[in-house]
Amino acid sequence: MNPDLEVVQIGRGESFKAWEHGYPFHTVRWHFHPEYEIHHVVATTGRYFVGDFIGEFEPGNLVLTGPNLPHNWVSNIPAGTDVPLRGRVVQFTEGFIANAIKTFPELDACSQMLELSRRGALFSAAAASRVGPMLEELVKAKGVRRIELFFGVLGAMCSSNDARSLASARYLPDPSGFMSTGVNEALAYIDSHLTEPFTEGDLADLSGQSPSAFSRSFRRHTGMALVRYVNRLRINFACHLLMSKSEMSITDICFSAGFNNISNFNRQFLVQKGMAPSRFRTLLAQNVRAVEAA
Repeated sequence: MNPDLEVVQIGRGESFKAWEHGYPFHTVRWHFHPEYEIHHVVATTGRYFVGDFIGEFEPGNLVLTGPNLPHNWVSNIPAGTDVPLRGRVVQFTEGFIANAIKTFPELDACSQMLELSRRGALFSAAAASRVGPMLEELVKAKGVRRIELFFGVLGAMCSSNDARSLASARYLPDPSGFMSTGVNEALAYIDSHLTEPFTEGDLADLSGQSPSAFSRSFRRHTGMALVRYVNRLRINFACHLLMSKSEMSITDICFSAGFNNISNFNRQFLVQKGMAPSRFRTLLAQNVRAVEAA
């Protein structure tokens, strides 16, 4: 069974994604992604799968998975039971950590751990007990404190000398094989045609699926419906235009970002950013003036 691609969206102004989730949850499936992932179990017991490894987990289970390594944690709970908090996750790209090591040579001490993670790295209970409280704070942290905690987590993990690999040495993940499904073609199309008009039917045709099958598959891959996914990307692009194109009117930005209705654009912006685009631009201008006056 081929794993699904999970689309990891690291927000603008963020170096990495840090979050927590309950159980059941849409990412609890056999899946992979190009990002490294720190996965810490807070509650429940069950079975986990990393590459060709199968093992039992309990609270405190701490694993680092490398790029494109398929994985899944399945909790052993009664059907119909909801767990509000099952685990915490941190995801970061190869490019980010490579640039960090280049900038801060001291981080090269983590290179061996990062290499081990390509087969999945399981950490001791002692390491997990040090890392757990930092992850708890990290998912809610802002600003510089967020960076402090991230590198604190990495430091605690790479100083642990008892981490062991999970998948066998002969297991080699093949993302080119994993990503042959039509949904990944649709994702690539969305990325390159974001501001152009297209329909779910167009993408279903591209993926070689019926509209209903494509809708289910897309939601499984991304954790959200197509319209919400596209709106999120378009609002992020609109923010980029608001920050970089001061000469453009908000109406122009609306249409340049792929929206064809200014009221819908304003509504979607408010939902995602908590303010109107005009307010976003006003606050940005205030920030620029404050920097210039400093």
